Amino acid sequence: MALATKEKARATPGAFALADERQTITWGELEPILNRAVNALVAKPGLQRVAVFAQNSAEAAVAYLAAMHAGVSSVPANFHFTADELAYILRDSGAKIVFAGPETAAAAKAAADQVGGVEVVAWRSPPTAGVTAWDAWLAAASDAEPPTDRPPQPHLHYTSGTTGRPKGVETPPTLWPRKATVREFVELLQAQTPAEHAPSLVVSPLYHTSPLRSLRALAGGAPMVLMSRFDAERVLQTIDRYRIASTVMVPTHFQRLLALPEEVRRKYDVSSLALVYHTGAACPVDVKRAMIAWFGPVFVEAYGGTESGAVCTITSQEWLQKPGSVGCAKPPFELVVVGEDGERLGANRPGQLYFRDTTGRGIIYHNDEAKTRAAHLEPGVFTLGEVGYFDDDGYLFITDRVSDMIVSGGVNIYPAETEQVLLQHPKVADAAVVGAPNAEMGEEVKALVVPKDLKDPPTAEELDQFCRERLAGYKRPRTYDIVEDIGRNAMGKVNKRELRRRYWPTERTIG
Repeated sequence: MALATKEKARATPGAFALADERQTITWGELEPILNRAVNALVAKPGLQRVAVFAQNSAEAAVAYLAAMHAGVSSVPANFHFTADELAYILRDSGAKIVFAGPETAAAAKAAADQVGGVEVVAWRSPPTAGVTAWDAWLAAASDAEPPTDRPPQPHLHYTSGTTGRPKGVETPPTLWPRKATVREFVELLQAQTPAEHAPSLVVSPLYHTSPLRSLRALAGGAPMVLMSRFDAERVLQTIDRYRIASTVMVPTHFQRLLALPEEVRRKYDVSSLALVYHTGAACPVDVKRAMIAWFGPVFVEAYGGTESGAVCTITSQEWLQKPGSVGCAKPPFELVVVGEDGERLGANRPGQLYFRDTTGRGIIYHNDEAKTRAAHLEPGVFTLGEVGYFDDDGYLFITDRVSDMIVSGGVNIYPAETEQVLLQHPKVADAAVVGAPNAEMGEEVKALVVPKDLKDPPTAEELDQFCRERLAGYKRPRTYDIVEDIGRNAMGKVNKRELRRRYWPTERTIG
């Protein structure tokens, strides 16, 4: 069997394979480009890893695809990194090539100079000494069919750093099945790519784990459209124009879509959508209900981590019966809830969440055996750092992260419940709750509130009365700060450690 891109190039050479805001590439055009990129990587003796440090673009997608087909591990690097942050990733991963766009070429070159022995290949960037132009790099390689007998290598992702310095983790086997050859791997991707889920739309940065699902679907023969940044109306335009069938989003995207005026939302046809996979952060119940009412029951929510892949999933139909749940554990994972004394807890009893990987693998942090050990209760039984419980039917409900816990007067307080109440206030657009110093109690609950209208923010008295009606006293914030932003990243997560730093004189571990 030919590889998927070659099959498509022969069967439908004029059909679109890959599009971004600047260009559309057909299957017939993609094949020789990809062949050259793969051959350029294969020609590098001993090359094991390359980094992709760029905004979403067709070239970035080709770089990832080329690494996949060349049996080289790609390292998705956050394009917001400084040169020093990228240099850390390059050193830790051992990447010897870094692909960059015009917006990141200078930082990539500076990082490569720090590390030494790293080649920078950049597209659409002004000529720079020591940087290889993408077009020249491709032109120097053959467009002949590359070898397909090399073993495929998973991505090496770096965690967001919300609980410490970024650590590398390979794409787990649930997302990247281990196969002996690239040919076998791509054939599996073809079999796993349902026709009804094509084409796909990528609205989040490819340096995150979930959007790379669409890249693997592209390798399996499903066309893909890339957006360099999220714009709510343009997302709807793109879904309508390309008849998009699947995408990956986070709750922040839903909130921005729902904020569009009704007349704008009605302009675009979204009936082509068959699957909206969402992850990254907890989705407010009212937001998800509104999205299901608009897009239909096409949502599948996934709970998990970069380290593990999805450990739980829930369909729209299930969620409507169990609002707020993230679903049931999916094979090969089994849920284990552990109390403070180590007791295994039953239904409706909150505790720290662990997952038993029945394959015995668990999760593995690159170059960090201590962190790997610390994440495991026992071999193959790991935690992602969350607190929650399962109901009588086995559906999991997340209540908070262990690392976000506030200890006030010896009482453990988890911020998620308070945040969810604040988000219901009509004047609140977003909120985060952290622990702040309190001379008597050790810590107190502080709320950072983003108002819907900065010119008319809610008063502390309004917010306190609202919370007083909905929360027990010890859960209510003692102080409220009105802020413009709480720093959600592209996947909707908040760096609580960074927020706490504003209030504590030195960094500390809470809880």
